[in-house]
This record gives sequence, structure tokens and C-alpha cells, in this order.
Amino acid sequence: MPAWFVVAMGLATVFVGLIAIIIVIMIMGKIVGAFVKTKPAKASNYQAPKAPAASNAVIADRDKVVVAISAAIAEEIGEDAGAIRIVSLRKI
Repeated sequence: MPAWFVVAMGLATVFVGLIAIIIVIMIMGKIVGAFVKTKPAKASNYQAPKAPAASNAVIADRDKVVVAISAAIAEEIGEDAGAIRIVSLRKI
């Protein structure tokens, strides 16, 4: 068989398979949609969540927090905890 025929058959097989998957998904969506009765949410009742105000509050037990953060970072990057220097720390 010529190489172009093999390539064409392979591409055709892939696209036919993808189209079959799309059709099966559409059919399953219609079947599940027939059994599920949900009411759409009203857009007027939706309120966007408010972002918390940034605060410059003092972090309690700052030394313990710095040790925990440096240990977690050291474990993640595979370094010694003493090799990590935390320059600043602020609460978000």
C-alpha cells in the first residue's frame, strides 16, 4: 500500500472517532438533561463577593510562622531550611 493511503486512512479514522465521541456526548447530554429538572438562577439576586480589606495587622507568633514557611519552602525545593532567607512577610 502506498504511504499516502495509510496516512489518509489514519486521519479519517481519527476524525470519524472524534465525531462519534461528540455525537455520543451530545446524546448523553440530552438524556441526562431530560432527567434533571433545575431552575436557572435569577441574575438579579446575585451579589458579587466583596474582597476583604487589606489590613496591616501584626502577625501573632511571627517567628513560628517564618519557621513554618521556610520549612515548607525548603521541603518543596529540596534545600536546607537554613539556606532560605525570608526578607519580608505580610498578611494578605
